[in-house]
Amino acid sequence: MTAASVERLAQVQDSIRRAAEDAGRKPDAVALVAVSKTFGADDIRPVLDAGQRIFGENRVQEAAGKWPGLRADFPGIELHLIGPLQTNKVREACALFDVIETVDRESLAVALAQERGKRGKLPRLLVQINTGEEEQKAGVAPADADAFLAACRKRWELPVEGLMCIPPVDEPPSPHFALLATIARRNGLSVLSMGMSADFEAAVQLGATHVRVGSAIFGHRG
Repeated sequence: MTAASVERLAQVQDSIRRAAEDAGRKPDAVALVAVSKTFGADDIRPVLDAGQRIFGENRVQEAAGKWPGLRADFPGIELHLIGPLQTNKVREACALFDVIETVDRESLAVALAQERGKRGKLPRLLVQINTGEEEQKAGVAPADADAFLAACRKRWELPVEGLMCIPPVDEPPSPHFALLATIARRNGLSVLSMGMSADFEAAVQLGATHVRVGSAIFGHRG
């Protein structure tokens, strides 16, 4: 497992580099977020040893159980929350994560603003857009994105840097990536977190600044 994950990491990095070059972009303009959810510290250490420093987790509680120890052993880790955030977990999430990618509703924006009032700072924030308008999926509807982003900036004064999306699994992802990029441009946002193991090359070609890759590095979860 360990040697395989390091080899797969190198393959993903090479694929990102090729996709960026094919699109006329600099490879270092695309950050790889290694999605380590459900994998333990022993599975993650070889990837850290190989130099990877940006990781994504879905759950606050799971991340809290493994990342403080890993941070103590490896400098320069950047941890992204890429799963839904409950308002009662905001304080813990803000203490643990460097980036929260899933700001998706007014109640969460209010809770983050209140936490900033207590802490004096917040992690970097991305707004999740539900580009497929799927009922079961979190995220702001595309038609509501501009108003929500304006409220985040002006009403709640949140440090929103960009957008994130998860396209529907049964649709081609590229139109969703293009839609996210359009919303970002319209709102002067420079960060685009889009693309996962099955489609990150397409995301890179359409402007992704961050791709979230899990199984292509760590293997399939049991």
